[in-house]
Amino acid sequence: MRRLVSSLGLAAVLLAGCETGPVDPERAAQVCERRAQGAQGPTGAVTLGASSDEGPFGAVQIGVSGDYLAGRDPLAVYEDCVIQRTGAPPIRPPRLRS
Repeated sequence: MRRLVSSLGLAAVLLAGCETGPVDPERAAQVCERRAQGAQGPTGAVTLGASSDEGPFGAVQIGVSGDYLAGRDPLAVYEDCVIQRTGAPPIRPPRLRS
């Protein structure tokens, strides 16, 4: 019984990663813009705050994409991503940081 539950769980995870049907070009552009922004350079966030229960707190988050480490051009990353998701070239240019 345990094996059956484990197998069903694994199958559900694998199927969840599969895309079904055509992808909306606008949605693909949004997703691919985020990927292209990651290729522009490291991303990050800093959180500072305080609470009455625990006092002051802070956090730092830094992200570096594989595209950035590989030195890929953000525009090429965007175009390749859109073509991979939709099968067609981008419908508009990406909105990237300056």
